[in-house]
Amino acid sequence: MRRFRKFALAVAGGLMVAVCAACGGSAASGGGNGTLTISNESGGLWTCSFNPFNSSVNYLSTGDVYEPLVFVNTLENSRTSPWLATQWAWSNNNTTLTFTVRNGVSWNDGKPMTAADVAFTFNYLKQNPAIDLNSLWSVLSSVSQQGSDQVVFNFTSAAVPYFYYIADQTPIIPRHIWSSVTDPAKFADSNPVGTGAYTVNPCTPQNITFTANTKYWQPGLPKVRKVLYPAFTSNDPANNYLATGQAQWGSQFIPNIDAFYANKSPNHHYWFPPVAQVSLFPNETVPGLSDPVVRQALAYAVDRNKASSIGEYGYEPAGNQLGIVTPTFNSWVDPTAKAADDYTYNPAKVASLLQGDGYHKGSDGIWVSATGKRLSFNVLNLGGYSDWVAAIQTVVQSAKAAGIELTPDNLSSNDYYNKLYTGDFDLAYYAETQIGPLPYYEMREWLYSGNSAPIGQQATSNFERYHNPATDALLNSYGGTTDPATQKSIIAQLEQVMLKQVPVIPVTEEVDWFQYDTTNFSGWPTQQNPYALPAAYAYPDMGQVLLHLQPK
Repeated sequence: MRRFRKFALAVAGGLMVAVCAACGGSAASGGGNGTLTISNESGGLWTCSFNPFNSSVNYLSTGDVYEPLVFVNTLENSRTSPWLATQWAWSNNNTTLTFTVRNGVSWNDGKPMTAADVAFTFNYLKQNPAIDLNSLWSVLSSVSQQGSDQVVFNFTSAAVPYFYYIADQTPIIPRHIWSSVTDPAKFADSNPVGTGAYTVNPCTPQNITFTANTKYWQPGLPKVRKVLYPAFTSNDPANNYLATGQAQWGSQFIPNIDAFYANKSPNHHYWFPPVAQVSLFPNETVPGLSDPVVRQALAYAVDRNKASSIGEYGYEPAGNQLGIVTPTFNSWVDPTAKAADDYTYNPAKVASLLQGDGYHKGSDGIWVSATGKRLSFNVLNLGGYSDWVAAIQTVVQSAKAAGIELTPDNLSSNDYYNKLYTGDFDLAYYAETQIGPLPYYEMREWLYSGNSAPIGQQATSNFERYHNPATDALLNSYGGTTDPATQKSIIAQLEQVMLKQVPVIPVTEEVDWFQYDTTNFSGWPTQQNPYALPAAYAYPDMGQVLLHLQPK
């Protein structure tokens, strides 16, 4: 399983509006038929928590149970579709954003959803900063209801890039349920009450059953009656479930996919659109890793090409230290930064940097500081991801040859995420985000200090605990400009941060893993019709895919 936060496409002044699948109407005649099974290695058993503000489980309920205001398609050139909002507009020099909330929508317990619920949702995030996953209140000044069906968002400065986080990435919750929840960060939400096309009925540690909401507000939808989501603790059984036709929707790494899966049936297909980067996150509170020279040396000690070719079977290309996915974003690569990016595998460069920083080689071949501290670190990793395990093994080997000792800590899903979020690691292997057409969003996830947290507290991103006021200022200034040249200048400066300070080390470029079976269901997203990110872990895109699917 890969769970990443989706990146915005809200280009300043250039949002396109499109009609969503069957948007409109308060009457509902959905309910659907057929049973769809998802095979997506989760790394552990289900906790039956569906809290849309818990980073460990929000992908299970955002889009299918809880819905956002607008759908932003990261694969279709900034296309936006109405969801719980029918209209929206910027004003006051892009410091005010007003949404018109759809009428005739009900929560799955029968109570009406109104603009008051929308305003409550965002003010609830202000009251409970631990669930403000995208640091919205670092730029918001107020959110209030206006009239019967509008909600007005006021920002402290121009904030067009935040449209995506507010419109697409924030699920709307019912005031009559959540107003009595005193600690929403720890709330399990085992029986979620949303406006979406599905309800949870039932959930066990082994399987989640999503049942069609027969009173869903979009007439005739959903057409798939039931969705089964079994828990798989490793790739192999999940892959076998797909290859044997027991599951129709897959979202995981499959070695030799043509022989193992695609060639088993003419109805077996796959598509891997590039969406993210898989990176090493050095915990900057750990001695040694707090030194940018050591982080630079570590970046030269990683053989990205082997991680790509051996760990990922070449499905994912090697990453680069600029932090820019190429060739997708070639136009954003600054020529000066590109010329300075010589971060290829280079043990001689490792030696030069560390010797200049006061290190010497120990008798075991590992670099040692002047105070006797060996460059030896654990690497937090998801043990259920066979590709990540293999990729990190190549990193361990290349680093050892360069004099840096890395020890993999391959954990179950629950243990892994608990340590990742609270900063209980030396290095962590993770892909933090889903990428849209603007590199700004990935940079913000990595580098914005507002997304981090003290060790022991949960960070929403910036797991490496990177803090730099100058970098924060660059990220904040991006939100205040609509000039493409200025935006590229800001990104160029952030590329220099990546090169010189090495807060994150990109290893490979992540793809959206997607396997699909057309035997019994049609309407899948494809490269020719990329109406949503296709992986079952992409949110709220999962909800859009389920609205498009229909039994044959």
